[in-house]
Amino acid sequence: MVTLQTYDAGSGKLAKRDFEGDLGDRVLFRTLKEAVVQYQANQRQGDAHTKIRSELRGHKKKPWKQKKTGRARAGDRRSPLWRGGATVFGPRNKRVWGYHLPRKQRLVALRSAVLGKLQDEEVREFAGFPVDVPNAKAARNMIAACSPNGSVLVMLSDHDETILKSFRNFPRVTVTTAAQVNAYDLLAHKWVLAQTGALDVVGSRIAAAAASCRAEAS
Repeated sequence: MVTLQTYDAGSGKLAKRDFEGDLGDRVLFRTLKEAVVQYQANQRQGDAHTKIRSELRGHKKKPWKQKKTGRARAGDRRSPLWRGGATVFGPRNKRVWGYHLPRKQRLVALRSAVLGKLQDEEVREFAGFPVDVPNAKAARNMIAACSPNGSVLVMLSDHDETILKSFRNFPRVTVTTAAQVNAYDLLAHKWVLAQTGALDVVGSRIAAAAASCRAEAS
């Protein structure tokens, strides 16, 4: 059991409550590292591209005759030995860097990420929103009250257009839902602002994966 700090967006008051969830007893750092590497690899474009002889512009004429010039032999200006020539064994944009870990392993990493954030007291739970229309000023006040400095991940229990439009234009602030959040999102931000019920949704995702593991084992 960990203590979770809560924030009432209507009154601006801070309080605390005990969070009870089956998040394990320790953070699995190796699993977290593997998950982060996987998400970063999937974001990699892999568009580094060097040209071979056939892709270079220009003629293929021999620059000088083969013998009796006193210079080294040369076939064309596209030689890799020449400045502006082709590249040998250079990177090509055909490589795909992305790969996928098993779904259960990703959920285990998500569980460890949530547990680590809670243990470090970097999670704030907020209830409601001061206004019914998108309002950047109200969002700025929530960020100032809940996260003194650093990047912020706003985790919603369900899609909310008002909160999304209020937070989305702030630098170093990301808005997502509890059904879509992953371990990389949590670790890439200093603070987590979780809407009431968002942590329960994450807990249900983790519990479903654990139940399927037990069913397969039996």
